[in-house]
Amino acid sequence: MNKNKNIRVLLSAYQCGSGMGSVSQIGWEWYQRLAAVCQVTLLTHIRNQEALKSSGIPLDDASVIFIDTEWFAGPLYRFATFCFPRSEHPRFLIASLDFFVYDWLAVRKARQLIKSGQDWDVVHQVTPVTPMAATRLYQLGRPLILGPWNGAMASPTTFPEIMKAESKWLYPLRNFGRVIDFLIGSTRNASLILTATRSTLAGISAGYRSKCRFLLENGVDLDLFNYEEWPPVPSDSNPLQIVFVGRLLPFKGVSMLLEALKALDFPVQLTIVGEGPERIHLERMTAENGMSEKVKFTGNLPLKAVGKIMQQAHVFCLPSVRESGGAVLLEAMAVGRPVIAIDFGGPAEIVDDGVGIKLPATGKADVVKGLIKQFESVRQQPEVWKVRGQEGRIRVENNYSWDAKIARAIEYYRELIGSKT
Repeated sequence: MNKNKNIRVLLSAYQCGSGMGSVSQIGWEWYQRLAAVCQVTLLTHIRNQEALKSSGIPLDDASVIFIDTEWFAGPLYRFATFCFPRSEHPRFLIASLDFFVYDWLAVRKARQLIKSGQDWDVVHQVTPVTPMAATRLYQLGRPLILGPWNGAMASPTTFPEIMKAESKWLYPLRNFGRVIDFLIGSTRNASLILTATRSTLAGISAGYRSKCRFLLENGVDLDLFNYEEWPPVPSDSNPLQIVFVGRLLPFKGVSMLLEALKALDFPVQLTIVGEGPERIHLERMTAENGMSEKVKFTGNLPLKAVGKIMQQAHVFCLPSVRESGGAVLLEAMAVGRPVIAIDFGGPAEIVDDGVGIKLPATGKADVVKGLIKQFESVRQQPEVWKVRGQEGRIRVENNYSWDAKIARAIEYYRELIGSKT
């Protein structure tokens, strides 16, 4: 018997489901992978029920408890949409208040289960991945792990023309989460806090940093993102293949990518994977600059299809000016592709010269120039970039695969429950 099967975990994943977005995917990965090695009880929102059922829940040695707050969440989302019909981030921020109702009901349900004889060695809240998600789960009296968290990141000041379209006044309001956390006592009473980046750690009160450990919130499914040899080198007869994957929002920086593409005087092909409110503007920009044959918009695609597109690239580019995580960078590295990103937030801690290039976050004009220079470098020094892609794969296997993350989590569980198991 797997010795870890003695570990009983209450896993709270407000967002959880395959194919429902990046954070929900994180919740699903935690659930399915922990269930393979531990006894898991999943607490999750009822809106995830259909996606989870289609994925085959309940898994062996794993039960699922659905928490229903649709009576509150539905009207709240409609109110947020009425107030901000064209702005995604304000809608999300208002709608996320539903989490606190979910948490209250989840704690009540867990207490009932304890009274009926069910118990756990450790409680772990994995989604939401933001420090704003203060929970009362510590009141169950079992060791509580929070995270991995990302976020708590300052907004860049060097990209005003991009951030003005991003409701930047909302970012300071997110600090209100600290007030909620203080009132609820989540960070204060947690046994362990997993933080994804140095900026996230810096956002946690100094008195609680001693119980923080680093663990990236994202992981890579190596079965979906397989290593593939680098394509034939770019040349006059073989266009440089560039890929971007992500939500099409202003801060993702795709407009800078298109500006750089316009300045290139050699064959190039850009594939943009993803959807979002910025797509119409980006398609118009592409057409107005006569680049329709060079740029392909695919919309959203299944993860397996995303991996296949990444394999066709010479280089993966994420010019996001405010990225707290960077899962797509890890996925591109997993298939053996070098990466280009901006030296800010999560990408700053993932990317170095060994796997790609970080462009200084000194402004839009500098980033466009930097992109042009690096795309030219891929053509001029293909072997250098090929080696970066190979190193990226090795790094993901050693540090960023889901298997590596789960193994680390088990170590933390054992650290907390000591000799009990």
